Amino acid sequence: MRPMDPIPTAPVPPPPPPLPQPTASDVPAKVVYGLYLASLVLGVTALVGVVVAYVYQGEAPEALRTHYRFQIRTFWIGLLYAAVSGLLVVAFVGFLGLIFVAVWLVVRCVKGFQRLSEHQPIPDPATWLW
Repeated sequence: MRPMDPIPTAPVPPPPPPLPQPTASDVPAKVVYGLYLASLVLGVTALVGVVVAYVYQGEAPEALRTHYRFQIRTFWIGLLYAAVSGLLVVAFVGFLGLIFVAVWLVVRCVKGFQRLSEHQPIPDPATWLW
């Protein structure tokens, strides 16, 4: 009778690096993302969010400045998309446009918030889509 060969074991992966600690400078940018998401229900909070982004943009470090630029562009591009969709509502195509704007806003805010939580800049803050 042959002794059984030992079962090879897979190497144990190293533990993930610890999550970075939030800093006080991240808070206004996180608030802006939250205000934008709240605007889907309340409407006016997006205006407050863009004002906060404009106020904090100048004194922010470069990585955080990309988030503020992204947020400012999110407001203005979203306003443009919503206005065009609002005009097209009379042709019944605008309802689809308004749904697109809502989904687009949620995706931008969630992805931006994720990158902010990981302390990573927005790779292309001038983009119109993501």
